[in-house]
Amino acid sequence: MSVINLNKLLNPKSVVLIGASDKPLSIGNVVMKNLLSGGFDGPILPVNPKYETICGVYAYKRIADLPVVPDFAVICTPANTVPDIIMQLGEKGTRTAVVISAGFHASEGNKLEQEILDIARHYDFRILGPNCVGLLIPGIGLNASFAHTDSLPGSIAVISQSGAICTSILDWAKSRGIGFSYFISLGDSSDVDFGDLLDYLGTDKNTTGILLYVESIKFARKFMSAARATARNKKVIVIKSGRMAEGAKAAASHTGALAGNDDVFDAAIRRAGMLRVYSIQNLFDAVETLAHVPSINGDRLTILTNGGGIGVLATDSLIANGGHLAELAPKTIQALDEFLPATWSRGNPVDIIGDSDAVRYVQALKILLDDPNYDAILVMLVPVAIIDNAEVARAITEAIHDSHKPVLTCWMGEDAVQESREIFEENSIPQYETPESAISAFLQTVEYNENQKNLMELPPSVPEEFKPDSKRVRKIIESVLNENRSILTEPEAKDVLDAYQIPVVKTLIARNVEEAIAHAELIGFPVALKILSKDISHKSDVGGVLLNIESASILKLSAEGMLARIKKSNPDANIEGFTVQAMVDCPNAYELIIGVTTDSIFGPVILFGHGGVSVEVVNDKSVALPPLNMKLANDLVQRTRIAKVLKGYRDVKPANMDAILVTLVKISQLVVDHPELQELDINPLIADDRGVIALDSRIKINPVDSGMTNHLAIRPYPQELETICQLSTNEDVLIRPIKPEDEMAHHEFFSHINPEDIYFRFFRAVNNFTHSQMAHFTQIDYDREMAFIAVKKNSEGNDETIAVTRVVSDADNIEAEFAIIVRSDMQKKGVGKKLMSKTIEYCREHGTKRLLAHTLANNFPMQKLAKSFGFVKVENNNDPQTVSLRLELN
Repeated sequence: MSVINLNKLLNPKSVVLIGASDKPLSIGNVVMKNLLSGGFDGPILPVNPKYETICGVYAYKRIADLPVVPDFAVICTPANTVPDIIMQLGEKGTRTAVVISAGFHASEGNKLEQEILDIARHYDFRILGPNCVGLLIPGIGLNASFAHTDSLPGSIAVISQSGAICTSILDWAKSRGIGFSYFISLGDSSDVDFGDLLDYLGTDKNTTGILLYVESIKFARKFMSAARATARNKKVIVIKSGRMAEGAKAAASHTGALAGNDDVFDAAIRRAGMLRVYSIQNLFDAVETLAHVPSINGDRLTILTNGGGIGVLATDSLIANGGHLAELAPKTIQALDEFLPATWSRGNPVDIIGDSDAVRYVQALKILLDDPNYDAILVMLVPVAIIDNAEVARAITEAIHDSHKPVLTCWMGEDAVQESREIFEENSIPQYETPESAISAFLQTVEYNENQKNLMELPPSVPEEFKPDSKRVRKIIESVLNENRSILTEPEAKDVLDAYQIPVVKTLIARNVEEAIAHAELIGFPVALKILSKDISHKSDVGGVLLNIESASILKLSAEGMLARIKKSNPDANIEGFTVQAMVDCPNAYELIIGVTTDSIFGPVILFGHGGVSVEVVNDKSVALPPLNMKLANDLVQRTRIAKVLKGYRDVKPANMDAILVTLVKISQLVVDHPELQELDINPLIADDRGVIALDSRIKINPVDSGMTNHLAIRPYPQELETICQLSTNEDVLIRPIKPEDEMAHHEFFSHINPEDIYFRFFRAVNNFTHSQMAHFTQIDYDREMAFIAVKKNSEGNDETIAVTRVVSDADNIEAEFAIIVRSDMQKKGVGKKLMSKTIEYCREHGTKRLLAHTLANNFPMQKLAKSFGFVKVENNNDPQTVSLRLELN
């Protein structure tokens, strides 16, 4: 990811247009007119050797003739001219350009795209496009596009891969008075992409929300890192096309067939804390709700209406989409009874009858606002001749002016309620044209807030410690690859699971019928018999699985019949024998599936759902991106229908949920450790109140480059950075990256630090830290920041945090800012030096150019520690109470 020179692109002081033209309706002419019409303050410099003036502005023959170095260029000349233009601009000193021209993609039979990227890289030159509509920055009056209309200023940024969608949204938004801080058409996004722009806009003070129209993602880890960081500070809403992709057709496993591309994209958006919507209307409904409604903490909705019909429509939409009607408290019903007509609904929806005027609406609303059992209120009105719709709107607006409770409105109709809608717009009260759009916006906000809460929620610790035998798995993988195979046999697959301490049913290999009988007698009848062949993936599909075989004679007949059938149906399959395993006696157990597939964009994906032979027919599943912890594993399970069944019913006991979640975490670790793993099925995974056991497993692998570590969209916990060192007191200390699970220990850590040390670290007094603050400290993106903690055993043998150092680099990894704090009773024991040394070593290996710290001028211990590592002190002329400490690394 990189924001190098994006300030020149997104806040330019001067613009040059290459290919400007006076020819009516040409791209160069439309862009020139748009540039001139927006009110941009800086120089607009057209370049075209054919003209003296263009649109009344003096035209320059060559880029070299320009009197100033433009911050930003717009290029709309033929594709084959662009490489030379980029070079000329680079030599001139310009560092950014929007390339509107098309015809660069490699699929079009040329190498122009790579050529312009190679030239641009030499100058740190940033390119938006090619093949894009352009760029609008309404706040500075810049319209560097060939869009048919301009945009109003606003605080929402739009980034779109589709030019057609760009112009449609512009037109739609302008007609509704919606403005933008930035309107950016990505086009082919050869250089500047979603990740770069999310990084820039995430810290832009003029932008409060970001809308993304996505067709595809090029660099998943870059996108996820930027999205997760930005979504903590800004509202990010995504709409994606191509939901019905048929990419799962060629999958070799149940998991591959079940986990469609769109499911994976959903999982990525959810993991990043963003909100996904499915239409342009939903997009702006969500923006309006998120911008103007206080946080909605649940899905219980109270509906206030003067029309029973629309109340029922709203209720149907709410329930059908997973929401709930709030249950009115008896005290609320009693209060409403005192003034409403006897025919009111006496429940939710609260139908206060068609002749309700402003006074009745406000009385009812105030009582509902005091009810304890709701999360939001939807106020609806059907226009009738005997009431003043606008008067009701004004009264509602005044009634909720000082309330912090979420209130949405829906005035049905068009001309008759236009004034009312304008009243709501002027007072920043969300208003919707239909019950369905209001309900959709409400539930989108619920989902968004849930995603945000999940970002900050403290994950529980894994209830059991497990140490996987990754070396054993590595040997199995190497052996299979050396035989030029990609599919592991069932015994090999179960051996992999066993190495990660996932319970598997005991399985013996028999090379012939006689061995199968001997193994069965050893295990004890009844047994299960399965065909063993590297050429057969789904054994049950070819009659290669027989269950509950109760005697040697039945086994002999069954095995011989199985061989005959399979040799006839699969004559080319190499039959190696059978596997024999004990029948697992688990009455009333649940059949589940846990799997892994590899998405072409986001990499490995973990699936959980209802298992068994009907797995694809039932199609009850959810997916998530690894790595998983217990919290994320539980979220994955709860998004399935079978989650409710697992809680038990009638005389069937609940499943051991901890065992299921731990198994998901173990599979996640398997995926993290072995990038060769492409697909995995555990189907069925049998679960009951005692635990889980894998009855069948299938694994597919592919060779990867040696040392590959970037196969995941989200960087996992970097266990390789853990080190043990010794303090001057001879105590052993573990220095390791911080984890989300460290939140409680971090609270305890800060409780042992005296106020002066806290003041030196944070430049102010801090009495306590909120959960949200602690989540920011402990839930970090290892791709863009690092926090090392020092952990030692206390007198009771438990781990305790005694120091922490934190380093956050800019998006280009040029400069990283660090801070360090040591528990007050552990100072002067060498732990600070150990952490500093670890941090500097990490930053050097990470390629960071410079380390920087800001500290109080009277924090002499910090300055002394930094000096011992070669930091240079830089006085701060603007603030004499602080100094900067700087260390050049690479």
